[in-house]
Order: sequence, then structure tokens, then C-alpha cells
Amino acid sequence: MVKLSVIVPFYNVQQYAPDTLRSLRANARDDFEFILVDDCSRDETPDILARAERELPGAVHVRHEKNGGLATARNTGIDAARGEYLTFLDGDDWLAPGYYEQLLAAIEGLGCDFVRTDHVQCTARARTVHRVPHGRRGVVLDPRDAILPADRSTSVDYAYAWAGIYHRRLADRGLLHFTDGLRTAEDRPWIWRLHREAESFAAVGLLGVFYRRGVASSLTQIGDVRQLDFIRAFDQVVSETAQDRDADKLLPKAVRTYCAIISHHLGSIERFEPPVARKLKSMSAVALRRMPQDVLDDALDSMDIQRATRLRRLRRRPAAAGVTA
Repeated sequence: MVKLSVIVPFYNVQQYAPDTLRSLRANARDDFEFILVDDCSRDETPDILARAERELPGAVHVRHEKNGGLATARNTGIDAARGEYLTFLDGDDWLAPGYYEQLLAAIEGLGCDFVRTDHVQCTARARTVHRVPHGRRGVVLDPRDAILPADRSTSVDYAYAWAGIYHRRLADRGLLHFTDGLRTAEDRPWIWRLHREAESFAAVGLLGVFYRRGVASSLTQIGDVRQLDFIRAFDQVVSETAQDRDADKLLPKAVRTYCAIISHHLGSIERFEPPVARKLKSMSAVALRRMPQDVLDDALDSMDIQRATRLRRLRRRPAAAGVTA
């Protein structure tokens, strides 16, 4: 019986993959498997993973013949996973030795559907601890209770799939799969669905994931059209939340977060290629008009003047023909 499946997508990360794989070796156990999904890399990553399949205990190497993006690669790993528990790691991040054994002990001790953990963000030589925005630690709670309040950062805003561990029953219920083809913000509909539909979760103060920021090949650093998938992702969050039994309570949080992300991208619009910047403005204006307008009014009223003004100006922007998310 495989106790833990670790799903690790890789795409053109030849510079970082050796560190990732070394950290997996320092976490290996006889009942752990490491599903290494190569998302059709074009550099030396496939060769590195082929060696890892031979040398890393528990390694399973899967290769995509066509690049599908992080969400699709994670789904491939979920479908191949045999473990009682599942977790994720990105191919350019790394782990502290023995971290997975501690993480597994945490969820088995608590007996809940999923556990969320803190992490260390690494930007060049700087190290910063980022904590789950949830005050109660080591206590099993209803995930729905951790969505609100609307005007504060909560667990659904901490949308890192690799910062946690998940029982297989969530995969069996269809709650662990990501929206195929989303090239950014793929964690957002995923974490919202978990918090709406899973039955139990806990946050623990366990550090062991080292998240590498500022990687040149990372999509968060590239201002191309793939970045605009955040609109599809948040459209899904709002649409699914609108169907929830507590929609009247939860929609203000979903809409306010969507607005904050739009404002964030508009505030750094210079990093986008000019055609993409224009499309960002047009698609965001249409997205604002798709939102429940009374909920949007309340969200804008609750935001600081700079962000609210930026979004109200965008909301008045004439619709361009043929613009869709």
C-alpha cells in the first residue's frame, strides 16, 4: 500500500530540477511514491527525470507529448497516484529533509480531509516565512468557516496546492482535480471548491516547503497572454460560489478578491506586452460587468480609494466587440 503520493510537474526547469529531486530523495520512504510529470519540456529536464526514475526510490516518470500547463500536469499526476494521501510540489521548489514524514503524521493525527501548512518563500538569497492566514492551529474545523470574512485575507487566499496534504477521499469525490488548461491562477477555483465542499481541515505550523520566487521562466514573471487565464479562473470561482447554498454570504468574498486581483494586474500593467495590456483592460471591463452588480457595488465601496477608482473607471469602459474571457 502506498501511503503518500507526491505529484511534481516539471517544465523547462533543468537549472532547478536537481535540487528538487535531491530534496525528494531526502524525503523518500518505502511507502512513498514521487510522480514526476514532465509537461513536454524542451530543455534537459527529460534527461534529468529519466535518471531520477532509475535513482530516486519510489519515482514514477510520466511524460506529456504536448504541453498542457500546470493544472493539466497535476491532473495527470492525480490520475496516476496510488497513495492514501496526496500532496504536490513544483519542479523548481524544494523540501527540508524528513518534511513529508512530519506532514503525514500531522494529517493522520488530526484525521481530517486536508491540512494546510506554512512555507518559506525564497527570492534570490532572501528567505521569508509565509503563514496560512488562519489563527487556530492544530484544530479540526469546517473548511467553510475559514472562507470569511470578505475584507480580510483567509485560507482561500492562500492558494498554494503544495502547502498541504490531502486524503484520497477528496480525489475520489472529484475535489482534487484542477480545471484543465488553466495556465495561471489554477489554484484559485481549486482551493475555493475544497473549502466549500470538503468536510474537515486544519492548519498546522509546519515549515518544510521552500517556494522559489522570481524564476525567469515562471509564468508569474512573464507578461504574455497566458497570464489572462486568471479571468477564467475567477469567473469559475464566482459562478460556482453563486450556486452555493450560502451564496449570499460567500459571494462578497469571491467578488472582492476578483476585484483585488484585477486591480493588482492593472497596477503593474507595464510588465505586459502592449497587445496583452489592451486585452487585459478589455477583458477585465467585461468581467466586471459579468459580476453580480449589487455585490460588486458593495465590494468597491469597501475597497481603498485608489483601487476602487481604478476599477470604477474600468467598469465604465465601453465594451470592445468580440472580447471574451
